[in-house]
Amino acid sequence: MSEEIRVPSMGESILEATLVRWLKKEGEAFAIGDELVELETDKANSALEAEYAGVVEKLLRKEGDTVAVGEVLALALPSGSAPAPSNGAAPKTEPTAVMPAESAADNGRPAPHTTPLADKIARDKGVDLSQITGTGAGGKVTRDDVEKATQAAAPVTTPKVETTATPSIPIPPPATRTPAAAPAASDREERIPMSRTRQVIAARLKEAQNTAAMLTTFNEVDMTAIMDLRKRRNEAFEKRNGIKIGFMSFFSKAVVGALKAFPYLNAEIQGTDIVVKKYYDLGIAVGAPEGLIVPVLRDADKKSFAQIEKDIKDLAERARAKKIALPELMGGSFTITNGGIFGSLMSTPILNAPQVGILGMHKIQERPMVVEGQIVIRPMMYLALSYDHRIVDGSEAVRFLVRVKELLEDPESLLLEG
Repeated sequence: MSEEIRVPSMGESILEATLVRWLKKEGEAFAIGDELVELETDKANSALEAEYAGVVEKLLRKEGDTVAVGEVLALALPSGSAPAPSNGAAPKTEPTAVMPAESAADNGRPAPHTTPLADKIARDKGVDLSQITGTGAGGKVTRDDVEKATQAAAPVTTPKVETTATPSIPIPPPATRTPAAAPAASDREERIPMSRTRQVIAARLKEAQNTAAMLTTFNEVDMTAIMDLRKRRNEAFEKRNGIKIGFMSFFSKAVVGALKAFPYLNAEIQGTDIVVKKYYDLGIAVGAPEGLIVPVLRDADKKSFAQIEKDIKDLAERARAKKIALPELMGGSFTITNGGIFGSLMSTPILNAPQVGILGMHKIQERPMVVEGQIVIRPMMYLALSYDHRIVDGSEAVRFLVRVKELLEDPESLLLEG
């Protein structure tokens, strides 16, 4: 007896998904735990795994379809219900060609027998199969018959008139030449459907711009102390913890310290209330092929530098591989994004709603700086803080960013803030 393969529940507020691709075909056997279909939501891509062994009987939805939670995607025959395949794959019955209604002419000629491929080509080209004499076995209309009929009909641009056996007289071309036709749009443009992830990213970013009173303030940080510390301690750190010490652990700790000093940056607006969060779950923006993904580093204030580095590396790798769980993308209280890895020198990051603050890191670049009356070369980074002016005042945002700068330029203080 057939079993239904349905779209599973994929988390709170997720009601639909896009069917990205089928991982099993009709007639193909699968085992428990095999991935059957890949689905894309506004949070991440995930694969639906088989809960029993069997054979795919019929696919009901095609790739690219939007499907709702609970909707039936396919039918399957559990093991024991389907005949065992003799060559490792279940037998597949070829579909019977269905003739279009217009294939029978008004003159009463019966609809001809045709191959499935010929039938498809005829429907695509708008060819009347009843007007074609089949050359295949038993008078069957073949692909070649349809293509010949299409080619014969293509040059006809004038109404059909009665003709005689007298050869037609060639008509000379007109004296004036018509301009060359413009290239087809398909030669100059490419239309690519937006993925569900990209559609949701676009909607959320525009919603943030339309809803929040968003401003951005800038500062710069001297990275000398952090870079010296990493140079001195990186080898011992990696030997002890199995991972190198990067910049993100320093920035995560600095952000936590600044959020403790300015808690309205770690809040959100709900109706007419301000909800200040007593936890520090940092969204870490990760660039992926299908768009920006923001996995959440939970309880960053309670983690060591080594644990932060390990967790961020794990989250980023799984996010890019589309293997991250939906709960890991939800519920952050503040976001950090690093455009510097792509070479960005300065930008204005957009809020990750409903959060009211996002810190933008940028490229480290050596610049001449005046230190104690002397011009010296220092590795500098511009910082950008975008914030929601509805609950965060400008002075508060500026002081928050100054606090981040102070902590980064004195990295030993991060141990106390943490």
